[in-house]
Amino acid sequence: MKFKSVLAICLLMLAFTSVSFAASKEEIDAKVHEALDNFYKTSAAGKQLSEKAHAILVFPSIVKAGFIVGGEYGEGALLTNGNTEAYYNIISASFGYQLGAQMHSQVVLFMTQEALERFRYSNGWDAGFGGSIAVVTAGASKEFTIDNVQEPVIAFIFSEKGLMGNLSLEGSKVSKINK
Repeated sequence: MKFKSVLAICLLMLAFTSVSFAASKEEIDAKVHEALDNFYKTSAAGKQLSEKAHAILVFPSIVKAGFIVGGEYGEGALLTNGNTEAYYNIISASFGYQLGAQMHSQVVLFMTQEALERFRYSNGWDAGFGGSIAVVTAGASKEFTIDNVQEPVIAFIFSEKGLMGNLSLEGSKVSKINK
């Protein structure tokens, strides 16, 4: 009985969290630019790579929560030449040994035109599927260098708040949203 109660509470928290993220274009744009500024301050290599990227997908706040069953949700924007091209959300669900809640930011760099086109024309992009993607977490981003980067897509995860056992892009689905 106790397990079912905790599970129900976690699922309700996640449901209400995702509803509260239904932000306007203006709110998303402001948060995207704030997250990008924060990213540039925390990772010099990330800033250099961003200058070479064909486009940048920014999720300023992704909330992840779980107790055995978990999920995450966030809204962001795809930027080309510093301008918002389109809005996206990221959603995932997971099952397994997990406990906690966390919020983090994510910047995805599309380093090749081919990778960007695959993303643009997909009907819901599964991160980590159908191509090579490098994931750099906050601690590693300070030591990350641009010398040997050859992946067509590079994701940076930073500004973690809270405690959660697992951070990855596997199982995440990114979909275009109309704002």
